[in-house]
Amino acid sequence: MSKVSEIIKDPTLTYQQQVLSLARLAESEDDSLPRDKAFIEALQDGVLCDLGEGLAPYRPRYIVPDYELLMKKGCEFLDIAPPSDIWEATNALLIFYKHVPSITSFPVYLGNFSTLFAPFDTEEEITRKALKLFLQHIDKTLTDSFVHSNIGPKENRVGHIILDLTKEMQLAIPNLTLLYNPEKTSNEFALKCVDCMLETSKPSFANDAMYAKNMDGNYAIVSCYNALKIAGGGYTLPRIRLYDASLKAKDADDFLNNILPYYVEVLLKNMDQRITYIVEESSFFKSNFLAKEGFVKQENFTGMFGVVGLAECTNNLLGISDKSKGYGHDKDAEKLASTILDKIHDMVEAHHGVYCEGCNNTYVMHAQVGIDTDGTENSPGCRIPIGSEPELRDHLLLEAKMHKHFISGIGDIFKFDKTWNKNPQAILDIIKGAFTSGMRYFTGYNADNDVVRVTGYLVKRSEIEKLRNNEASLNQVTLYGKGAEEKGKALSRRVYENSNR
Repeated sequence: MSKVSEIIKDPTLTYQQQVLSLARLAESEDDSLPRDKAFIEALQDGVLCDLGEGLAPYRPRYIVPDYELLMKKGCEFLDIAPPSDIWEATNALLIFYKHVPSITSFPVYLGNFSTLFAPFDTEEEITRKALKLFLQHIDKTLTDSFVHSNIGPKENRVGHIILDLTKEMQLAIPNLTLLYNPEKTSNEFALKCVDCMLETSKPSFANDAMYAKNMDGNYAIVSCYNALKIAGGGYTLPRIRLYDASLKAKDADDFLNNILPYYVEVLLKNMDQRITYIVEESSFFKSNFLAKEGFVKQENFTGMFGVVGLAECTNNLLGISDKSKGYGHDKDAEKLASTILDKIHDMVEAHHGVYCEGCNNTYVMHAQVGIDTDGTENSPGCRIPIGSEPELRDHLLLEAKMHKHFISGIGDIFKFDKTWNKNPQAILDIIKGAFTSGMRYFTGYNADNDVVRVTGYLVKRSEIEKLRNNEASLNQVTLYGKGAEEKGKALSRRVYENSNR
């Protein structure tokens, strides 16, 4: 059966999912993009991965429009006037979203709802009704859990309404992050976010002070937990599977001095080639209204150097076969992991990135959340393998030590039992301590939620069951969630109990 036939005969795909799958197939079958032999060989060996970006990229992978500009000036191309009330604001955004592309063909960033809607929040009842319809529309039309929105850091009524509706509606879309800063975010609002997170797996908490410092205050959290410049984005996100790379090495010294530098250089060169093609060959920055009207600026984009499998890599190089005694439990593994990340960071930072003038002409590191085909041999980013998590304090401190280099995003997920719901302040204190220790991003959820966080995105357990019954799921990411659970045990994290219950 041909690949086309497989797509059109698949009963678990909706019509729109079939259309997108056919489009991706066409993009992946082209040969327009220059690629070196070394990169192709590394792809075939499984050491490097292009995350399905195709061979004829016609838009950047992640696009982060300046939605505040839409609120102020409207959009000439879409014939949208500057909105004057909450109904016009939500309508303008819903129209605009349909025209924001990405690797998924859905917008990966919807804006900061707290700031976008605050000027139009005149009557609470009207705002609540408008935002409920707005969120329902998003869930039913932008059917991809990489669709992401932000709230905070400052508290306002819109933020409270968004949290209320998130708990009430129990939607997997959109993803949601609180830009958390204890100096700006009230304790009351942060506690409400903790309560909502435990019940719905969102919002996650981003270390606003850390990200704002790294990115001059001009950033958003998009897709899974990617931090990128507003009015910019990420051109590309290929990645290195560190475990597979370690299999090529004689020992740790050979890995650090020969194997790792070789594959990092191969991946950086491919990023140069892909980005050059996007800017010089594709029409996006030449003709798309987002660029022509200033909603995005080419110089604010950068390349994202993805990393997975740090845990398994260090365990393999040290000859540790029992994951419960390796990375996350062993000081030598922790030290080697830090050395590996320092080496990658130095090489990425020293490389002159193409077409990223507004990002200091450098690419940035990203702890990629993984895909189902990684199985259990390449844990997402720098995470401790599922099933071998240490005590909560040790888990948090290890993660915090690994986060410093990942300017474009890193995070971990913590699974809690219901007893924590009685003491949200304890969770907030944990988050504060983790952020003070260097953690960039924290997210958690109750073990028995229907809406659950898989690796960075959200799905419903009930929707996974639909796929198992050969039924379609509206959220196209449900398929990834099913694969991540079956192949990577992504929903089998350790459940942390509250010792003070």
